[in-house]
Amino acid sequence: MAAKTTRRASATKRNRKKKNSARDWIAVVLGIAFALGILLLTIFLLKRGVNQGLEDINQKAEKYVPHGFTYPTDYEEYVIKYCKEYHVDPVLVFSVIKVESSFKPDATSDVGARGLMQLMEDAYDWVKFRLDDDSESFEDMYDPETNIKYGAYYLSFLMDRYDGSIDLTAAAYHCGMGQVDSWLEDGTISADKFDVKDIPKENDQTSHYVNKINEAYSAYKKILSERGLDSIFEEPSSAEETESAEEQESEAYDDYYDETYEDYNDTEYIY
Repeated sequence: MAAKTTRRASATKRNRKKKNSARDWIAVVLGIAFALGILLLTIFLLKRGVNQGLEDINQKAEKYVPHGFTYPTDYEEYVIKYCKEYHVDPVLVFSVIKVESSFKPDATSDVGARGLMQLMEDAYDWVKFRLDDDSESFEDMYDPETNIKYGAYYLSFLMDRYDGSIDLTAAAYHCGMGQVDSWLEDGTISADKFDVKDIPKENDQTSHYVNKINEAYSAYKKILSERGLDSIFEEPSSAEETESAEEQESEAYDDYYDETYEDYNDTEYIY
């Protein structure tokens, strides 16, 4: 009888140990889950706080840091020279340089775009053909003056082609005229009511680029207007001259484009 009682007591103790052990494991698992939840919440709050902090810093920097630091006007002599020569907006040229290379003349993209305005070799060849220029090789795109000369001419052509639309010009500068033309033809985007959100999602880098150009354009417009440099080129004397020049440009472009020009649909530029 005593032996049975002892066995029952031992069994009871083992059951209690099992129950206690199970409760301990449950407590450990719950503790780990709780700690993990606290950790994830902390990381989320810190991340949001850091992002908000960076945004606040950027906003304060825009107020208190001179624009000359954030939006420099290096190579102004060349920009003004070729903007006058090719009748292009210097605000746009500075904006493109800022977004493309941050004013680094030796900048090279992953796909081979070079220099301040990040021209691809096909674009270089096309502009050289149009200008009948004596540039010796694509290496000249690392030369600030030559790069700005070619980039300013290219922007001038795009602005004429897209009736002065900065948005369409920026889009074409980034992903190619052929791509932008196809979007216009099939109604993906509208020249009259352009909305950057209409650019297909698979081309979101182009959307981002257009937004960056517009942001830089607003800043440079203010900087250059204060110095009287926001509109330094003279418009053609008449609408007839403008139309005639555009027709000649378009015909020459189409002839060359059919033979040699390639679009840059997959190009990623520095910005």
